[in-house]
Amino acid sequence: MNEFVITEAKTETAILVGLITQEQDEAKTKEYLDELEFLADTAGAVTVKRFTQKVGGPNTTSYVGKGKLEEIRDYIKEEAENDRPVGMVIFDDELSAKQLRNIEMELQVKILDRTSLILDIFAMRAQTANAKTQVELAQYRYMLPRLQRLWTHLERQGGGSGSGGGKGSVGLRGPGETQLEMDRRIILNRMSLLKKRLEEIDRQKATQRKNRGRLIRVALVGYTNVGKSTLMNLLAKSEVFAENKLFATLDTTVRKVVIQNLPFLLADTVGFIRKLPTDLVDSFKSTLDEVREADLLLHVVDISHPDFEEQIEVVNQTLKELGCADKPSMIVFNKMDNYHWTDKEPDDLTAPTKENITLDELRQTWMARMGDNCIFISAKEKTNIDELRDTLYKKVRELHVQKYPYNDFLYPNE
Repeated sequence: MNEFVITEAKTETAILVGLITQEQDEAKTKEYLDELEFLADTAGAVTVKRFTQKVGGPNTTSYVGKGKLEEIRDYIKEEAENDRPVGMVIFDDELSAKQLRNIEMELQVKILDRTSLILDIFAMRAQTANAKTQVELAQYRYMLPRLQRLWTHLERQGGGSGSGGGKGSVGLRGPGETQLEMDRRIILNRMSLLKKRLEEIDRQKATQRKNRGRLIRVALVGYTNVGKSTLMNLLAKSEVFAENKLFATLDTTVRKVVIQNLPFLLADTVGFIRKLPTDLVDSFKSTLDEVREADLLLHVVDISHPDFEEQIEVVNQTLKELGCADKPSMIVFNKMDNYHWTDKEPDDLTAPTKENITLDELRQTWMARMGDNCIFISAKEKTNIDELRDTLYKKVRELHVQKYPYNDFLYPNE
């Protein structure tokens, strides 16, 4: 009889590594590492240390310089001696196979980059067959050019076979190359199968969209963790999973919403993020089709985030890459209940910043020129939701009349 001993899972600890460059100053690097720490937390790791280096750009062989890598190695060794082992080191940019191999050989712990961390979170969050298939395909796309790294252990088996036994001996090189090619072929075959599955899913979803009737489609888009799912639950009176974690939503959820006498479809979509892996964008094509086919985009923004303007730019750039930049849209500034500022001293003549400007003053900046294409709400506190509903009604009604001019049964009282 098998006995199972339940032990408390030990939380993995992580070190974060980022670069300060001409294009990315110290403040920006801190913001990126803050986000990387949030990603690590979402994945279940606790950040214990950060390392940054001021350089012209990433080192092509080790990302950071030799001295900085030795500093990280010494810290890991010291923590291990004090019974505080470091579980992983996470780099804020995507690493090449060469960089990964060299860093692993030096640090001797698990190495992740921003892309692999995001892929891990997506794999953890995927619930439906569609999302799981999309994540698996993205993982294989990431893995394929890095396969060589998996076989570096053969180089450290010196003397195992062949007459020379060294790094360049035929006895060691051959099996590694054979296994590498075998793995490459297996992965390529698997990717081909996954692509066929996604094509079938695309066809099924396209059929579902065609069968939704003559209704305007509205899609919630925005940076990850800005409150899209909470807003979806509020407008659609549904129970879409919402959590204060990055990428809580992977699968697109579509609900029918009726405001006054006007029905329309509302879709909640996966959130965007800085440096979103291209492989994920490609793999999540069927999910993002809801954005492509939407008649109106509700761009949800966390107004309380200190870097919300850059997040807006990230989303706009991603929409541009999807070919959706010209769609009708409006910005919904969410989390106004969480907006904080510091009062300036009466004699402070310095220019206002995001840290010391009130929400009312903020509204009078570039946002004031947007008219009803801009609204401030709190989905959590249900603030200004009636105003949002009224604005949505007007915009959806206008789009409906344009798209279905003869569908008068929706407005029996007019």
